[in-house]
Amino acid sequence: MHFDGVLPEDAPDPRVKRAKTLNGMPIPVIEFAAQRSVEVTDIGVNSSTDALGCDSMTASVSATLWRKPEDKSDPANLADLDDKTRRSLEEVPPWPRPAWLIERVESMKYPMLWEAVQTSWHRDESELADLDNLLVQHANYILMNQFREEPGLDVHDWDSPALTSKRMIRAGIDVTIDGESVTGAEIDTDPFVYAIGAKLANGGTLTAVIAREHLPFIRLGFARR
Repeated sequence: MHFDGVLPEDAPDPRVKRAKTLNGMPIPVIEFAAQRSVEVTDIGVNSSTDALGCDSMTASVSATLWRKPEDKSDPANLADLDDKTRRSLEEVPPWPRPAWLIERVESMKYPMLWEAVQTSWHRDESELADLDNLLVQHANYILMNQFREEPGLDVHDWDSPALTSKRMIRAGIDVTIDGESVTGAEIDTDPFVYAIGAKLANGGTLTAVIAREHLPFIRLGFARR
């Protein structure tokens, strides 16, 4: 049986299509280094093309945060949700749902490191591929999508002084990738997020943006997926 506006039980998992697209990524995707408090749930991908073909790709890793990974049933792991939101997540509709959708709804009960780690590849060197530009862009993307209400930002306020800028970047920061230290940069002045990044030896760029409230539970190391 089908319902208007409702996914059928056999609807394909969109992650499968994204995984196939990621096969075209010219460089390895970077994610958090293995740790019990971080469980990768999805990898999004964006790309652009020109007359010569694909000229840029960005892979964005999202993960569930476990504050008490030794006991995932511990209430301390739950996200801080209002009663209305939590009830909507717990409500079971009277129609069958795809298994992947049930899994996604369940994950929404826990804190999400949404698009926290990005690997960016650009075919040509330009200002767009600059580490500082990508770090600011990633930080502001997270701020505008997850923290817009706190400083009173409007959806169009991309030039607001409440957002980050290149003036806030501190260079010469050690970033650990695959157990080795490389020189990168950070933004450690924003009240809501911390951002860190580095150029990769293969020509790509790593950026990571994490809500400050989650930092105590995460080890800021990274690894090739």
